[in-house]
Amino acid sequence: MSITITQDIEASHVPNRSAEIMFTIRGAQDESAAAIALGDQTRGVGNCAPKTYHGLYRVGRRIEAVHIVSTAASPACDKNIFKASVTYSYKNPASYSTSFDTTGGSQHITQSFNTVGRYPQATAPNMQGAIGYDGEKVSGVDIIVPVYNWTEVHWLTQKIVTTQYKMNLALWTGAMNNAFFRGFAAGEVQFRGVSGQKGINEDADDTPFDPKDGPEQWQLTFSFAASPNRQNLNVGGIVVAEKYGWDYLWTLYTDKVDSGRLVQHPVACYVERLYPFIDFAGLHIGTDD
Repeated sequence: MSITITQDIEASHVPNRSAEIMFTIRGAQDESAAAIALGDQTRGVGNCAPKTYHGLYRVGRRIEAVHIVSTAASPACDKNIFKASVTYSYKNPASYSTSFDTTGGSQHITQSFNTVGRYPQATAPNMQGAIGYDGEKVSGVDIIVPVYNWTEVHWLTQKIVTTQYKMNLALWTGAMNNAFFRGFAAGEVQFRGVSGQKGINEDADDTPFDPKDGPEQWQLTFSFAASPNRQNLNVGGIVVAEKYGWDYLWTLYTDKVDSGRLVQHPVACYVERLYPFIDFAGLHIGTDD
């Protein structure tokens, strides 16, 4: 006996808003097999839960075992019965979506790019861009710097999202891209981590499921931030050849007499590597735009 699916009388439908349809599934070996059959478009209308219903999109399904005789293959499971609830919404589920913001980030600096005025010009010492010198140290200031933050939502199979994969995601958090990623050069993107949950990807019906993997997949939200690389930075007359977006630049100062006063002038700059490079291909979400 093959799996049979019948639509129950019980249903709720709010035009242009939502709907819920109930089904009875007979002959499935387990919940996974019932879920696969319920979403199998090759079975024809009336024998599965359609992807759309009166202009609404299928967004979720819930399977519950009602009567289980056997979990062995047919014909032992022919008398198994499952109940399914399928929900629909006006919002089309997407297997890949993204959101972003450009509110920037905060950075503490001790050196400006350019001093545009000092008064009185005749007697004010030339600090060479040092900010906030109080007679003992250069205090600096917190500024807003360009940072592009974005998230991506992806569906990945259980074969990919193994325990080792999840451990790697944790270990890679904070790392920089070692090659072009989403249009950004190496060193400009920082991987900020992932949050996820398991569910049924309603957009995956056209791809056959592996029986061992089941219809459930992981919905993962990846977080990234991008900060531009800089070349040939002029820091108080010192030229910094290159600084990757997530490297840290700091300046060493020394005492110097200027306009009859002891002040701090930059004498050296250091670019510190705080985060490792990784291959973002290991995230399994592609690297192109």
